[in-house]
Amino acid sequence: MNLEDLREFCLSFTGAEEGLPFDDNTLVFFVKKKMFCLVNIFDCQYITLKCAPDKAIELRELYQEVTPGYYMNKKHWNSVRIDSMLSDQLIKEWITDSYNLVIERLPKKLRQELSLENPN
Repeated sequence: MNLEDLREFCLSFTGAEEGLPFDDNTLVFFVKKKMFCLVNIFDCQYITLKCAPDKAIELRELYQEVTPGYYMNKKHWNSVRIDSMLSDQLIKEWITDSYNLVIERLPKKLRQELSLENPN
């Protein structure tokens, strides 16, 4: 998966936005100001995704391309090598899981705002 495909996919989620809050290298995708995906735009080899703790451990055991989240809480974040043999479909599934985890933990009012943005 390349950077443009990643951006297009991440921004396709309801309420998703992007920004460079840390530095000029790290592109972050947010929903309601909560991060769900990070990538270095100059070295697009890895993305960092939120993950349920049990699943995070499982994925690290199953895939050598998945490691504890770089510079993040290792319990809740994984870094995934996207310039590897992993399929784009699998990477998209994990990005979707990350987005959904963030949505689930938002206050009810913010979740309702998102559902109003996307009435389908």
